[in-house]
Amino acid sequence: MSPCNSCRGFFIDLAAVSKPKARMRLILFDLDGTLINSGEIIVAAQGRAFRKLGLPVPSDQALLGVVGLSLRETFVSLCGADAPVEELSEAYKAAWRQLLSEGRGPMPYAGADEAVRALAGNKSTLLGIATGKNRVGVDHLVVEYGWQGLFQTIQTADSAPSKPHPGMILEALKDTGMAAANCVMVGDTSFDMDMAQAAGVSSIAVTWGFHDHADIRHADIVVDDFEALLKALER
Repeated sequence: MSPCNSCRGFFIDLAAVSKPKARMRLILFDLDGTLINSGEIIVAAQGRAFRKLGLPVPSDQALLGVVGLSLRETFVSLCGADAPVEELSEAYKAAWRQLLSEGRGPMPYAGADEAVRALAGNKSTLLGIATGKNRVGVDHLVVEYGWQGLFQTIQTADSAPSKPHPGMILEALKDTGMAAANCVMVGDTSFDMDMAQAAGVSSIAVTWGFHDHADIRHADIVVDDFEALLKALER
């Protein structure tokens, strides 16, 4: 005997209620060395800043080794506690703007744009940024790459302590209402991995950035390209 219409409706509703829902997740991306290939402009801007203040320019390796830190932490790390941090920071930002005006701005790595857009199109995924850049610089790049609206939270050195302090991730979790268990940090430096560990979230290290992946501690997964990154995030 066929079920009555009211019973049929009940069974349909029950099936809809019992259907498992995809678990929401938050994926946080570092920018420099992870999504954007900015090594050349960073080295150039740092060189101009040091020369403007009449200071010796550190090696490219030293300059790239501190990418990811806030500007204050960068210059303290490079020059010591007595570094003219404010003057170097202003000179660096001015040099960066000048390099942008010369058409020497950074570009996303091959595959980065496609990966970001694919992930942003997943209804169970929220995207965020956690970077040592200042907010003005991040906003410029987001517009430049057409990434407006793809990131639900953007954390910068303007609003949180420098990496590897967990502040950026904790603020991102608060912004999105996500639990640490459902968050993963994707970055190219030990600063990113240490930050993730301190915040109690998972981590994925990429090998195409500025730190030798052999020196990156605490990464849960290491990937060599964006295809591998997307596969790792599926898991």
